[in-house]
Amino acid sequence: MTSRSAILVINATRDEAVKAATTLTSLLSTAGFTCSTASDVSISGLNKVSNDNLPDAEIVIVLGGDGTILRGAEISRPRNIPLLGVNLGHVGFMAEVEKLSLESVAKSVVEKSYTTDARMLLSYSVERGGEEIAFGWALNEVTIARTESTMVELMVQVDRRPLSRWGCDGLIAATPTGSTAYAFSAGGPILWPNLDAVVLLPISAHALFARPMVISPQSEIVVEIESAHAVLSADALRESALQKGDRVRIIGGTTDVLLAHVKQTLFTDRLVAKFKLPVEGWRGE
Repeated sequence: MTSRSAILVINATRDEAVKAATTLTSLLSTAGFTCSTASDVSISGLNKVSNDNLPDAEIVIVLGGDGTILRGAEISRPRNIPLLGVNLGHVGFMAEVEKLSLESVAKSVVEKSYTTDARMLLSYSVERGGEEIAFGWALNEVTIARTESTMVELMVQVDRRPLSRWGCDGLIAATPTGSTAYAFSAGGPILWPNLDAVVLLPISAHALFARPMVISPQSEIVVEIESAHAVLSADALRESALQKGDRVRIIGGTTDVLLAHVKQTLFTDRLVAKFKLPVEGWRGE
């Protein structure tokens, strides 16, 4: 009988996450799974290894919030396996809406009864002096931000045509998944996650036109850095220092992240639960 394998990504600073991981490891081990983690925890039956030595697996299970799920995506994306976020009591946009029993989560993993939805990514590259010096991807957003007290000067073009020069705190290019994160806080629109689109918005720009825009993921966004220093951040996890003359290229990615759900939930219901929107008295169709 071939052993099945799962990778757990755990927010080690949250006691409830560690306790849930302990229970889930026991349940999955009983069902014949080998469980591994690179998180800083010590749990009986859970193999602790470095990120580079994580084994092949059929699923990545995250015990933590949306930030921990972004870390889980770094593991699931190159393996092209589902990423399941377990709700520990706080409604997020990527984990389960309801707080389910760990027994039902384990049952779903063992029986592979979960559903998946593909979330688009962004790809980016940084060019300096005609050479590519950095590249990567983002599930939520690519941000270019100032590093000093003064504004950063950015020249933005879309599809090889100039769009605008902005003196601003920064610029966000967000996926539909990321439209509910930093981009939302900066005044951007919420996009349903089944859309293929990119939200582009300057942050606190000193300009008459600084509205958020929604563009095609096939469109190429190029940002020229006109200030001495700036920084690029992908999902607040991967950073690249930028300098004057650098060109940042952003486009829709060619791969997806597969988010798994034990119970399929409409995004409308997720919004209502997250923001406690007033829907009392709705009678249905």
